[in-house]
Amino acid sequence: MEPINEVHVAEPGLLVIEVAASDDATAFAFQDAIAQQWATATANRTTRDPGQPGVRLRAYVDLRQALSPLAE
Repeated sequence: MEPINEVHVAEPGLLVIEVAASDDATAFAFQDAIAQQWATATANRTTRDPGQPGVRLRAYVDLRQALSPLAE
């Protein structure tokens, strides 16, 4: 994965979450759960590291946003 850019965490409440999962479905399920709680820039694909098991996914989350009504 590319390095985390300083602007992605420039303010309190901004997160970069890197997920390692056994498969795409698991990684996307986690991403969907996070996106239901906070404003999230979601990924549309995972990456694979040669020679390493599983997949990786990176999401950008903004905790400063209010929770969605569905999450309460």
